[in-house]
Amino acid sequence: MKYIFPSIYTAYIIIYYLCILYRLPINQHALTETLTNQRHLIQHIMEDKNKPAQMNINIELPEDVAEGIYSNLAIITHSNSEFIVDFIRIMPGVPKAKVKSRILLTPQHAKRLLKALKENMTRYEQVHGTVDDTEVNAIPMNFGGPTAQA
Repeated sequence: MKYIFPSIYTAYIIIYYLCILYRLPINQHALTETLTNQRHLIQHIMEDKNKPAQMNINIELPEDVAEGIYSNLAIITHSNSEFIVDFIRIMPGVPKAKVKSRILLTPQHAKRLLKALKENMTRYEQVHGTVDDTEVNAIPMNFGGPTAQA
């Protein structure tokens, strides 16, 4: 960024002499306040220049992924270097289920995901009310309804 004046005080002197030259009224208090505000503005701009620029990421969402995959069970396992989240769909009356999607995460990313889920659940409950957290000891294969017959 280029500045016309090498310093704020040089600008002050130039403005002062221009006022005298063109016989304009000089309000020294207003002039000093304006130049002080300009100095703060320049300092703020320079501080912003020293901050690392935020990187914008262009995220593409293909149609087949945008449809999503329904899951009513997630199984989470981990090793010393990664978390594995398997998303499963259990159908009523069917004793066998398939993993529909598997996501691998670093421990740091898993922690960020946990934080994001907590924040979003808090926002959701503020709008829609508390979500009951019913503890399920066993996975019901028929969801409490009648067993399907062929």
